[in-house]
Amino acid sequence: MPDPRFFEALGPITLASAAELVGGRLVRGAPTFQITDAAPLNRAGADAIAFAVDAKRTAELAETGAGVVLVPPALVEAAPEGCAVLESSHPQASWAIIAAALHRPRAQAGEADMIDPSAVIEDGVSISVGSIIGPDVRIGRGTVIGPGAIIGAGVSIGRDCRIGPRAVVGFALLGDRVSLSAGAVIGEAGFGAAAGPSGVVDIPQLGRVILQDNVTLGAQTCVDRGAYEDTVVGENTKVDNLVHIAHNCRIGRNCVMAAFTGIAGSVEVGDGVAFGGRAGIADHVTIGRGASIAGGAGVIGNVPAGETWAGYPARPIRQWLRESATVARMTRRKGQKNE
Repeated sequence: MPDPRFFEALGPITLASAAELVGGRLVRGAPTFQITDAAPLNRAGADAIAFAVDAKRTAELAETGAGVVLVPPALVEAAPEGCAVLESSHPQASWAIIAAALHRPRAQAGEADMIDPSAVIEDGVSISVGSIIGPDVRIGRGTVIGPGAIIGAGVSIGRDCRIGPRAVVGFALLGDRVSLSAGAVIGEAGFGAAAGPSGVVDIPQLGRVILQDNVTLGAQTCVDRGAYEDTVVGENTKVDNLVHIAHNCRIGRNCVMAAFTGIAGSVEVGDGVAFGGRAGIADHVTIGRGASIAGGAGVIGNVPAGETWAGYPARPIRQWLRESATVARMTRRKGQKNE
């Protein structure tokens, strides 16, 4: 179930209503069965609906604890016994529509009060002019909130933090001594969309952002909340300006990221990893502990621990240097022949 500090529960809805909502076919299960949650296969409980898109998910589908699964026709027989089955030609888009009917993000700020009366603010907190503190926010001693910053509903900020001017923090839990520079945006929806019968459908982003102790994020940096799992930035990681960390990423401790680094969704980064400026990381990649990614590199595969990779597509730096030198020599020779 999504964190109730950040999401409202709108359910339950019946299985029959869910089928009608998405135009699915009820293959198995009681029409009156009540669904209260939407979750991935590996996190779904007996009151939840999950989905599988193709045969790559067959093993997860067989082991799911979901009460209901949305599947394409080819996977109907693979659904586990005792699990209700909805057939859909677009199961991910159908799941997104049902999820939006079950869960809604809380309004992030009150309509009138700049500091909501329900906020819990310890002694010694400094809140600058023009800042908005939403409902049920918790802010620890010694924290400074800069001018025009917006702290959304349910957010927890630890002690001795610095929230820069016009920073926006929502759907997030911050540890102690976290520093956000001007214009940083934490907890906005990650990019998720699925093709449906009537066009592209937004996938609800039902996770959170967790920034551990001593994290520093530069100006205009964005960290997206998870699609369902959390996006996590580990202790003492330091991030430059204009960096993007997408949904479901898990960044280790003591990492450093130079400006314009872009990390796509569901990337796993070990402790002590360094990223040069404008490095780009494809989704679902794992980067091992102590690795280094050179500036401008484009990583599309897993990087072993301790290695330095460069180039596009990125590869071990010595290999990239050799290949670059070879290409340069061949170019010079070709130019000399043409003279």
